[in-house]
Amino acid sequence: MKLLAVIPARGGSKGLPGKHLRPFAGLPLIAHSVLFAKLCPEITRCVVSTDSPEIVEVARRFGADVPFLRPAELARDESSLWPTLRHALAEVERGEGAAYDALLLLDPTSPAREPADVAGAVRRLQASPEAQGVIGVSQPEFTPISHYVIERGGWMAPLIEGGDRYERRQEEPTVYRINGSLYVWRAAFVRRHEGSWRAERRYLLYEIPETRAMSIDTAEQFERAELLVT
Repeated sequence: MKLLAVIPARGGSKGLPGKHLRPFAGLPLIAHSVLFAKLCPEITRCVVSTDSPEIVEVARRFGADVPFLRPAELARDESSLWPTLRHALAEVERGEGAAYDALLLLDPTSPAREPADVAGAVRRLQASPEAQGVIGVSQPEFTPISHYVIERGGWMAPLIEGGDRYERRQEEPTVYRINGSLYVWRAAFVRRHEGSWRAERRYLLYEIPETRAMSIDTAEQFERAELLVT
């Protein structure tokens, strides 16, 4: 399987300014994903998609492939990630004159993934021709079925109707959360599908332990992640 990995790193960040270049465990945060990709033999090529010359300079210092700058219209605060991934795939395939089989999203804000995660997710995709992708998930400590509530009419009410009928955790169905660690899609699906990837339902789960399912988008999350790795 010819696999393109994309590391998206927009220059602007409201939740945690400069997060991609912020030192984490002795390296800029984005460097962890760049170096991680080099440990995965399943990855045919890995590129960084960014609009920031500063991120380009730091990423290349750690051996990143940055063959293009992300267009400004894909780097706004309101820009969604899916068009950025489609743009990266199109640019790389145009430059190489050849098509890829799959695209792997390596979000730089999830630095605790392991090479075995990529290998396992790719194997799952290869073994299931009917699947459009494989999504990294983990089991949260508390499930939304019985523990998540909202306020309705001034009173506490269950988020999920009927969830309050469970009295024991063991009775509840297993719940997973999409943790941002990795996503693998078939390249043909990325090329043809312009809307939200979530509209497609033919996805397989790849479970990662919750302890490694960190996602860093705020200062609090950054501090918590640092505590876990020190």
